Amino acid sequence: MGQQASVDASRAAGDAIPASGIVPLDARPLGAGGLLEALEHERARWFYWVPVAFGCGIWSYFALSREPPFATTLLPFFAAMILHAALRRAPAMSIATTLAMIMAAGFAMASIRSATVAAPILEKSIGPVEVRGFVELVEPREDRGERLTLRVTALGAVPPEVRPERVRVRTPTRMAGLEPGDAVIVRARLAPPAAPALPGDYDFARHAYFQGLGAVGYAVAPPRRDADASSPPLSLAVRAAIERFRQSIGRRVTAVLPGPTGAIANALMTGERGGIPEATNEAFRDSGLFHILSISGLHMAIMGGAVFWTARAVLALFPSIALRYPIKKWAAVAAAFGSLGYLAISGGSFATVRSFITISIMFLAILMDRPAVALRNVALSAFAILILFPESLLDVGFQMSFAAVVALVSAYEMFRDRARRRGGAPYGALTKVALFFGGIVLSTLVASAAVAPFAIYHFHTSQQFAILANLLAVPLCNIVVMPAALAAFLAMPLGLEAGPLLVMGMGIEGMVWTADHVAALPGAVTAVSAIPTFAFVLMLAGGLWLLLWGARWRLLGGVALVAGIVAAPLLERPDVLVGRDGRLVAVRGISGALSVIAEDRSRFEVARWLEHDGDDRDAKAAAVNGGNGVTCDSIGCTATVKGMRISVARHPAAIAEDCARADILVLDVPVPKGCESPAAIVDFFAARTKGTHAIYIERPRGIRIETVAERRGIRPWAPAHPWSNEGRKRARELALRARKTAAASRGWAPDDAPSRLPAFAAPVDMLDTLVLPRADDEDDLPLFYSDDN
Repeated sequence: MGQQASVDASRAAGDAIPASGIVPLDARPLGAGGLLEALEHERARWFYWVPVAFGCGIWSYFALSREPPFATTLLPFFAAMILHAALRRAPAMSIATTLAMIMAAGFAMASIRSATVAAPILEKSIGPVEVRGFVELVEPREDRGERLTLRVTALGAVPPEVRPERVRVRTPTRMAGLEPGDAVIVRARLAPPAAPALPGDYDFARHAYFQGLGAVGYAVAPPRRDADASSPPLSLAVRAAIERFRQSIGRRVTAVLPGPTGAIANALMTGERGGIPEATNEAFRDSGLFHILSISGLHMAIMGGAVFWTARAVLALFPSIALRYPIKKWAAVAAAFGSLGYLAISGGSFATVRSFITISIMFLAILMDRPAVALRNVALSAFAILILFPESLLDVGFQMSFAAVVALVSAYEMFRDRARRRGGAPYGALTKVALFFGGIVLSTLVASAAVAPFAIYHFHTSQQFAILANLLAVPLCNIVVMPAALAAFLAMPLGLEAGPLLVMGMGIEGMVWTADHVAALPGAVTAVSAIPTFAFVLMLAGGLWLLLWGARWRLLGGVALVAGIVAAPLLERPDVLVGRDGRLVAVRGISGALSVIAEDRSRFEVARWLEHDGDDRDAKAAAVNGGNGVTCDSIGCTATVKGMRISVARHPAAIAEDCARADILVLDVPVPKGCESPAAIVDFFAARTKGTHAIYIERPRGIRIETVAERRGIRPWAPAHPWSNEGRKRARELALRARKTAAASRGWAPDDAPSRLPAFAAPVDMLDTLVLPRADDEDDLPLFYSDDN
């Protein structure tokens, strides 16, 4: 009460606050009272921190190593609410408990979302197995194959309670006339969605879990139609109709614009990127323009804005309407519906849905006579997205998109306020042109600086000429490509889309030319070693503090930002990496670079290791060649790192000697009994059950081991390995559940069920045949799947 009275008295006394709203740091007393007064001056910006606090709660859910009991997820929220009710009269405690409530709400929403999308995940690799289902999505690939997403109706002998609801498979050839909604039969090898390639790396399995994918794999034979299938569910039939409409648009686009130009046009109009050649994708990646190929906030804003201004201009042609009705609001409604149509046509990906929510809130602000471009709208958009899709917080697209938007809108508000204070005569024509191009340059610089930490943290690369590429390509996209795409959409019902598409094609060719030439510049892409999470968090917190507050104390965010940049190179790199089956090993040699003992089917995993290490070599160049302190012969490899002997045994003849002499021993077979001398042993079972091992040699002669399984914990998207103790326990529970289900459905007495059950639902005493795969079960499956599989 006393602090609030102090604030009120200060206001009543008419304390001088600059017209800009920026209150100097030295105008406030130090201590808790000064902090509360500073917060009170920033009351209008408090809402900006709601999605930040909500996101912290979501992050705390995903950071857990175990899934919390669902019944307890709301307890922190109710506890914080009770505390808030009890302590709300104390300003400091009121603020603290409000933040605690918001964070607890984020935690609860993440848990609820996880439970809502829960679906079975394949426990181990199987196949070839017959998959029956309805086609949800057909994505042509550059290699003449297709990637199919199937809604599964049958999967070999796998019972329904453990059968994935949705799988994604690659096919070697394209099936003529295949469309969403078709019932097909595919013989395929399937595997669970891939775990991270190393501890702390991108978790594709988590991404797949929230997409409803329970397995991924590839077809061993072309798919064929299922003549005996029933009609698809209504929801799938509606989705299939939309997908067929998208495909028809894509065919009309590529008929006018063949080759890579047409593939990019199709990607921008329908969201289908599968036809873009990999060389073109690589050029856009290396030049920093890859974001243009994915429908996101940029494209949704251009499309929605084009509809808004077109509708408003048309309505303004009729004075009887323009002078009597709020045509600006009518145009906003038209733009919202236009954006909704673009959302449907573009495939409705999560990134596009997020962009639609953001642009819709901007149009809603217009309907409510509020500024469309404002940090409050950005905060509201982020909050709405995180409520609906809490997993978006971990999505790099969400992070980079909102980082750029927050930075751009903050800069816009700053210059807008300065322009208002300037007053005076309006700008001349030349000044307006200069301001237009200056705005393009400034917005490119601001957005590039905002997303740079995210690009380095997630992708371990830095595009040195991204600013140049964006300065050239983004205006083409904004002024030529996307408006032409809108014109093509409007002309398609009349069959007149060829003209707009040709204009769009010229703009795309300009973007491709920019990407090719910028990517070809010397040093266009620099590999950057992974940075510590705490350094990334410092940069993120500093950036938010700098952009979301309005007073001068926001400059304190620069301190955290600089601290994060200084700490970026401090990540300790592993001395030994062991892949998930013990066959793939990388050892840090005397040069400081990794030497890889690899096999052909480990290319993806090796690539991720090298990227994380800031190494721009490919798997072949990083392979052991007799140098860098690693020596190999026909039975294994040895190296000495920081005074410790590392042995990689590849033949039974080497195991006895390596057991006696090695400090760190890596085997691709189970460790034999009596091998106890090494300080650390990673054998086949350890690698398979715990995933990639990262081994750190710490002086004096200490060893620290991190594994993928330990970093992931046991979560719905990361179940315990079937060979682990927890995995065997879970398999027993599934077997017992299957036995009871079969007994109940077939009218058996429970005691009679075991002898009549299929092998997959075997009773507990047959568990080993259930969970232990044959030796050749995974020989033809790639070890890791990227998001492209």
